Amino acid sequence: MWELIHNGGPIMWPLLACSIIVLTIIFERLLFWIGMALRRKRALRDEVLLLVTNRDWLEIENKTAECDDVVIRVLRVGILHREYDMNKAMEAEAQHLLKKMTQFMTVLDTMITVAPLLGILGTVIGIIASFKMLGNSSVADPKLVTGGIAQALITTAAGLTISIFTVFPYNYFKSRVENAAHLMEKYATRLEVEYRKMIIQGRK
Repeated sequence: MWELIHNGGPIMWPLLACSIIVLTIIFERLLFWIGMALRRKRALRDEVLLLVTNRDWLEIENKTAECDDVVIRVLRVGILHREYDMNKAMEAEAQHLLKKMTQFMTVLDTMITVAPLLGILGTVIGIIASFKMLGNSSVADPKLVTGGIAQALITTAAGLTISIFTVFPYNYFKSRVENAAHLMEKYATRLEVEYRKMIIQGRK
């Protein structure tokens, strides 16, 4: 590995930094989503909606007080603010949670673009150096150029490798965010419908 970095030239160091950043973020995001999965309480989500129809507000507060399920957190905030603006309260909480879910995603997206560009830059610098060496040589030996170009292409290969291996976890994390957003919206809508039905029935 150190030989590759040495042969690739100075651009290999920024590429190495990119790879370290990418691996760190992927590991951190994996731990985040594993934690989210462990805190998921699917049965409690439907139970909360059932308790809403029964107007059992105290029981809802007791059951959801220590729960870290993102859907339940949105529902809880909406219920606590039911007399003011349930929709706005849930929307604000959902945005707060989505911000946590998308943390560092911009960095991964940037690395997908930057790593290949750094690789190309390293290759261009290497090719320029190779032709400069050939121009200064008294013997027009093609091996001087081909050997230098072969070394210069190491940076392009490294940049593309980093980009390719970042795309897969990035798309996976992105899909998880989209699924979580869909679930929060789905249950928030169900809560609003149940609450409005309850109010209408109470007026009759």
